[in-house]
Amino acid sequence: MNILIPQSRQTFMNTQQPPAAAAAAGTLQQVDREKIYEWILELSSPDTRENALLELSKKREVVPDLAPMLWHSFGTIAALLQEIVSIYPYINPPHLTAHQSNRVCNALALLQCVASHPETRSAFLQAHIPIFLYSFLHTVSKTRPFEYLRLTSLGVIGALVKTDEQDVINFLLTTEIIPLCLRIMESGSELSKTVATFILQKILLDETGLSYICQTYERFSHVAMILGKMVLSLAKEQSARLLKHVVRCYLRLSDNPRAREALRQCLPDELKDNTFAKCLSDDKSTKHWLAQLLKNLETTTATDPRMLPPAMPQ
Repeated sequence: MNILIPQSRQTFMNTQQPPAAAAAAGTLQQVDREKIYEWILELSSPDTRENALLELSKKREVVPDLAPMLWHSFGTIAALLQEIVSIYPYINPPHLTAHQSNRVCNALALLQCVASHPETRSAFLQAHIPIFLYSFLHTVSKTRPFEYLRLTSLGVIGALVKTDEQDVINFLLTTEIIPLCLRIMESGSELSKTVATFILQKILLDETGLSYICQTYERFSHVAMILGKMVLSLAKEQSARLLKHVVRCYLRLSDNPRAREALRQCLPDELKDNTFAKCLSDDKSTKHWLAQLLKNLETTTATDPRMLPPAMPQ
């Protein structure tokens, strides 16, 4: 899966090449660049689009300016959106094939490229392109084509929030991304849960996002209930990667006075005892976050009745 992957590794590899190898790579890169132009042009034709989607999705992390090239070339974004819209009829009722899923996920990978690039991200948001992906996040089928579709769609949103830009959070808060992520956090695969929880974490780490979620009982209780269910599930099938994001969400919630008071009553016992001791033995950052969370909840104050915690599932 190609989501949220830094490009520094490729850069490092390039800097370590001897002169002869670097020259050969430069020649190859020039050849590839001509192919890039050709593939972008081929996106406009339904007859050549599928192969162009596949080839460009493979190259998106080694062509630094691919996103501006895609965004500013005539008809390209329209072609990518056409790929997305064309499978709407196959998601409800669910009849999506593996071939259809792979093809549209290649289009989504290119949109993720556009979402990640500083020159195109703002325009990407202003065009409300993420909204086209929400239909995929609404799906509940457990089959591999749908799971891959949801995961790749989450990757686009994850690439947006990874930038820590205020405009991204402001945009997402006007959409239904939080309930969509919460549903996937409750019932998705481990990998989808991890990306969805990462998105929620990034929203919470923003002051506007934290205030939004803690503004009403309904919003906070929904988040607290899903996080609590995740902890109970993780106690049975432990995942250090997923637990890390769950603990970070709890820690961030504890920065809000009303949420902190509610968490004193509804934080799962599994986070207070040694349930995850083995899972966290090699994860110093998560152990630190959990210790800080428990420390934040030590001091008691009068309970705000507007933030009474939800009943936790047994």
